Amino acid sequence: MHLYKNTQEIKNPFKRPVVTIGNFDGVHLGHQLLFHEVAIRAKRNGGTSVAITFDPHPLKVLRPEGIRLISTTRQKIELIRMAGIDVLIILPFDLDFAKTTATDFVNNILCDTIGVHELVVGYDYAFGRGREGNIDFLRGQGKEKGFPVSVVEAHYEEEMLVSSTKIRELVMEGRMHDVRNLLGRCYHIHGEVQRGKQRGGSEIGFPTANLKLSEEDLCPKKGVYVTQVLYDDKMYGSVTNIGYNPTFGENELLAETHIFDFNKDIYGHPIRLNLLRYLRGEVKFNSIEELSAQIQKDIATAKQVLTEAAKERVLSCEERFNAMTM
Repeated sequence: MHLYKNTQEIKNPFKRPVVTIGNFDGVHLGHQLLFHEVAIRAKRNGGTSVAITFDPHPLKVLRPEGIRLISTTRQKIELIRMAGIDVLIILPFDLDFAKTTATDFVNNILCDTIGVHELVVGYDYAFGRGREGNIDFLRGQGKEKGFPVSVVEAHYEEEMLVSSTKIRELVMEGRMHDVRNLLGRCYHIHGEVQRGKQRGGSEIGFPTANLKLSEEDLCPKKGVYVTQVLYDDKMYGSVTNIGYNPTFGENELLAETHIFDFNKDIYGHPIRLNLLRYLRGEVKFNSIEELSAQIQKDIATAKQVLTEAAKERVLSCEERFNAMTM
């Protein structure tokens, strides 16, 4: 995938480009269907599949207090790459860019710079100053300038609309099964392991890898989760507390993860934390002994959940194999 971080890097229009535009936060199943449609149409016509997005997310500029993002720009780039798009254009978004009219965007960026051959958008997409570039506007521009406009309709999973807004809501409610259904993968957080108070191993008996979190980011519901840790290309079962560790009266928001069957020094190393299931809320225990006993119960439950999840994956793979060989 070719990545362009502004229009100045694009020297010539692309070959018969099929283009889509969006914020694509989370690159959920709805976005993936959109990218699939773009890629199929481009391949059919011997053209180039092109996605246009923005950095930062427009609402981070227009309403900075009003949105918490599912994915970072880096994650979004990798997920769009995995979706099979040929070209990703990330347009810098600021208050000056927000003044761009929909007509200027179509003329200057879609037509003159990219050379749009076909446009594919989601059912609710709108852009430009005051969101004037809605689907009716785009269809009118397409007729006038000679490019067809296709609309990918809303997608539902288990009667839930797949949308970034819905996924944010589910994450904050701790509904990780539903989040996975809409994203098409586990919700995860990532970062470098921080050196903490080191009570986990010495006092409680369960050492933890700690990631610092921010209330300004999309933070899952406080409590204990069944998790998986990806470190050095290997996956480990784990149990994680997200919160403030009320037993010790802490005020720093952390994800504290006890990794099963693991004894490596990973301070300062990056890890990814997949959140599988919410187990319980945070509790202030009366003693370290009570806390330790509860962690033992959490670990037993987490291991059972992880075993069941592994069995489900095996059955799913067998079903797909059988379907392919029938």
